[in-house]
Amino acid sequence: MTAVGDGDVLIVFARVPLPGRVKTRLAARIGDDAAARLYDAFVRDLVGRFSVAPFAVRWAVAPPADGFCDRFGLRPDVCCEQAGGDLGERMGRAVEEQLAAGAGRCVLVGSDTPHLGVERVVDAFDRLDDADLVLGAASDGGYYLIGMKEPHDVFSGVSWSTPSVLAETEARSRRLGLSLARVPDDFDVDEWEDLARLRSVVESGRVRCPATCRVLRELATV
Repeated sequence: MTAVGDGDVLIVFARVPLPGRVKTRLAARIGDDAAARLYDAFVRDLVGRFSVAPFAVRWAVAPPADGFCDRFGLRPDVCCEQAGGDLGERMGRAVEEQLAAGAGRCVLVGSDTPHLGVERVVDAFDRLDDADLVLGAASDGGYYLIGMKEPHDVFSGVSWSTPSVLAETEARSRRLGLSLARVPDDFDVDEWEDLARLRSVVESGRVRCPATCRVLRELATV
């Protein structure tokens, strides 16, 4: 990752869309190949949308990360491999690296919200003017967005992949004496039932997701 002065940096956690390695809960319903095509579409739509965003974007890729940049037409200097043990440690390191490299404010999201708009991320950055930590709650009890302007260890001791992730993170932030802001709630696409919500969003025209729309049409008869 490269230094960006005192600017805003969005980190997107992602994976190479290999069958059997992405969207495993969806794959149980639609198959490994279809799940990989869907996830590939998620990343393509996010790459396209954030390519014209008013903030820097860095892609932190879970290993194996080989081929990610070439696949999505990204410069190698905006991609890196996630480092660390569990999800919390990897997110903490990614944020710390960007802040140490000179970012003024840092927001991290996953790639399971292909409908995430630039405006939502800008809102998160703005809320950091008056708060130490910003969170975007997900409907499954976790969060789809987290941001900070100084490194804070809000990732340790969290029961990842459970419905208590958000509550545990907020409790830890209170113990650390951090001020907290929230952006509007949203949803990750992890389960078969989430696809209906995603179809509703993309068909409404509120956000453009051309690659995701194509795969959703393919899955309509599944």
